[in-house]
Amino acid sequence: MNRFSLSVFSVIARVTGSALGPYQSAVVRIGFSLTWLLFLLRELPHRAELYGPDGPWSWELARQLIDGNGAFTALMWSDGRIWFETVYALSVLSSLLLLLGWRTRTMSVLFMVGVLSLQNRSVFVGDGGDNVLHLMSIYLVFMRCGRVWSLDARRERRAGEARARGERVTDRVGPALWSVFGAVLVAVTAGGRLDGDWTVPVILWTVWAALGVRWAVGRLATSAQPRILLDVITDIVHNGALLVIMAEACLIYATAGWYKIQGSRWQDGTAVYYPLHLDYFSPWPALGDLLSASGTMVMLVTYGTVIVQVAFPFTLFNRRVKNVLLVAMIAEHTAIAVILGLPFFSLAMIATDAVFLPTPFLRWLGGWATRVWEALLPRRRAVVPGQRGAHEPEEAAEPGRVGFTA
Repeated sequence: MNRFSLSVFSVIARVTGSALGPYQSAVVRIGFSLTWLLFLLRELPHRAELYGPDGPWSWELARQLIDGNGAFTALMWSDGRIWFETVYALSVLSSLLLLLGWRTRTMSVLFMVGVLSLQNRSVFVGDGGDNVLHLMSIYLVFMRCGRVWSLDARRERRAGEARARGERVTDRVGPALWSVFGAVLVAVTAGGRLDGDWTVPVILWTVWAALGVRWAVGRLATSAQPRILLDVITDIVHNGALLVIMAEACLIYATAGWYKIQGSRWQDGTAVYYPLHLDYFSPWPALGDLLSASGTMVMLVTYGTVIVQVAFPFTLFNRRVKNVLLVAMIAEHTAIAVILGLPFFSLAMIATDAVFLPTPFLRWLGGWATRVWEALLPRRRAVVPGQRGAHEPEEAAEPGRVGFTA
């Protein structure tokens, strides 16, 4: 067997044998759920004007648009104020639980439903960050994003310790959620609420069926072969979603960079100057004036932005250069959040960039956060030498895969 064949088989074994990027997946989950949660909380006083019955984009106008494009939104199931408040509250709750990593598979579905319901209700509200969040909420459904830094990982770890002691572990919450999820799906499907575009209904029914099959196999299978097959399928789907997120990030930056090159203001190095003097993008006018006071600084930032965005997709195969540009892009989005007053757009883009962060750095970050947490809570049980720490369950032992978790 030649070297090329060995390389191909090695790649196939890696893709099908494990779910890649556990820490990157966790950061993406935390980043997007935190972004949406903070947005919903900030807009809580204005929720009815943005997405509800008090907005200029009325329920009837939204109905006419959705009848034409088939977009999914649960807010079209009723025009009542109580239903709107219920959907908004469930969106907040699912974002919080996904952030904490509780029943991540189910919460990722509810998170997607909340994002699509609110954004598709008022399509003229939002910016580029909302478009990214819209797509990523769908990709998260297919990812195993709760294997580390989540309540799911802690529960699986404790369940494994209990089994090692010979104790019987029974999961009652998972089947209960699955039953409620199925009953709601049957009701809304029978009521014709999912008659628009087929994409979201297919995702909802597929996830529900997959969770049921996984639970049944875990309880009833007499051999390990069915569980191994399900693990392989889950890993392939997860790795495919991770690859799509990477490709999406590269496409966003490449498209933005090449469009900027065609603009005359970007070509002469003055493009950054103008948004710094728009009232809408000037939460700190003095800071914008300070940055735009130097023509050299404006030119460097303008050209640097274009160079970083165009070059980034071509640096993915060089780890050091990629990491340098990654730091530059995260710093750029941080500056946009502060100087231009676009925090949620920046958080969404930083969460997308996190998929490229190196694993050693993320493990170090997790260890640092754990040490800070233990310092704040000195009574917390210390980790026994040789035992897995709270921040590294994936490297020491694979969490259980059978059930209703990630």
